[in-house]
Amino acid sequence: MIEGHCECGAVRYRVEGDVHDYSHCHCSQCRRLHGAAFASFAGVRRDDFRLLSGADMIRSYASSPSHDRRFCGNCGSNLLVALTDEPEDYYLAMGTIDGDPALPPAYHIFVGSKAPWYEIADTAPQFEAFPDEDS
Repeated sequence: MIEGHCECGAVRYRVEGDVHDYSHCHCSQCRRLHGAAFASFAGVRRDDFRLLSGADMIRSYASSPSHDRRFCGNCGSNLLVALTDEPEDYYLAMGTIDGDPALPPAYHIFVGSKAPWYEIADTAPQFEAFPDEDS
């Protein structure tokens, strides 16, 4: 089981399943929205996700036609991304997850638009876009 929350604690969630996808996104939107060199996401099944509190605090931002980003309206914590092309999954912002969940191997996406001042120093696979779009 995975639990997490926003910074102010108003929004809390639980996942009754495993992380099946683990990515680091270097696109300019993720960099700006997370205020960091990249954003790390844990892919989980929507059916396994339970909102425990704060439903009235969640705000949504459509950063593109396919990306609905959800965040706490009080503290601004980025909580998750829902993709229209993947209606069965949520991508949780790793910074909101409590503890140290088991993770599959990581990979980097949108490295073509990564911050020029950041060097990717690990050996995880790197993709210019989404992995299936690079083929």
